[in-house]
Amino acid sequence: MQLLTKAQKEKLVKNHEHHKKYWNDEHPQYKEFKAVVKLFNPTGRGTWYLSELDPNTNIAFGLCDVGDAELGYVSLDELASMRVSMGLGIERDRWFTPKSFEELQA
Repeated sequence: MQLLTKAQKEKLVKNHEHHKKYWNDEHPQYKEFKAVVKLFNPTGRGTWYLSELDPNTNIAFGLCDVGDAELGYVSLDELASMRVSMGLGIERDRWFTPKSFEELQA
C-alpha cells in the first residue's frame, strides 16, 4: 500500500511550505493544521497522524504515538521500509478524516 495519496502528499507539502514561510522553521506552541493522514502498525503499537511533509527530506511532522503520544518528526522513508509482525508494513487508514491535534489527544 502507498503511504500517501497524491492529494495527501500535496496537502502535507503545502502545509510545510506555509509553516516555513510564516514561522521560520520553528514550530509554535500550537499547530493550526489538522492531521491530513493517519498511518499505523496493523499488528500492534505505532500510530502517526501527519500534518506536514518536507519534500526535500521526506521528513513529516505530526502526532507520533509509539507508546507516548508527542508532536515530532518522522522519516517517511523509514516508515515505508519498516516490517512488523508477519512481514507486514505500515499502513494508511483509508477512512481517516482530518482532525486537529487537540481532537486526537482528547
